[in-house]
Amino acid sequence: MSNDNFILISLDDEKSKSIAEVLSSATCKKIINYLAENTEASQKDLSDALNIPLNTIEYNIKKLLASGFIQKRKNFFWSKKGKKIIMYEISNKSIVISHKKKVSEKIKSILPAFILTAAGTFALWVYEKIKYSSQNIADLGRDVLYTVSNPVLEAGSKASDAISPESLITPIGTPLWLWFLVGSLIAIGIISFVNWRKL
Repeated sequence: MSNDNFILISLDDEKSKSIAEVLSSATCKKIINYLAENTEASQKDLSDALNIPLNTIEYNIKKLLASGFIQKRKNFFWSKKGKKIIMYEISNKSIVISHKKKVSEKIKSILPAFILTAAGTFALWVYEKIKYSSQNIADLGRDVLYTVSNPVLEAGSKASDAISPESLITPIGTPLWLWFLVGSLIAIGIISFVNWRKL
């Protein structure tokens, strides 16, 4: 269901009071039934057809518009006296009444995404540590082999200098786990911002 097809109202919303008034009003129900059968009507049409005073129709039309049960049509007419005559129709929207979630409840609803992000980041971090550790061990073995097979070193250098920490392979650039973490947090932030009212 798209946003254009429904109106989401919380029980604390002022609109819920106007909906309750409409549902308890016999006149509002008559107007809704008439518009459901006749597609469109002006206030004068409703007054004549339902045999209800025009000022009562006007009052109830305001309540129906405020609650979202009916809407003004784009087309309108001009009376002989030059007065704009607005046409009304049933709103093609479903009204969904729901309790309003607190901010803490909304945060709890996106908590699983943060847990998955943390787990994925940790898994990538472990993978990179294992990958680069095995490469470092292989390089260490190569350096030891090179040192043993080449006992003659440059003047003033020790055998231990041939195996220095700088000679070991280390990750170049930004680690993969950091890219994953940043990308996931940005995605969660964007999705949460767009869907905050629905959470």
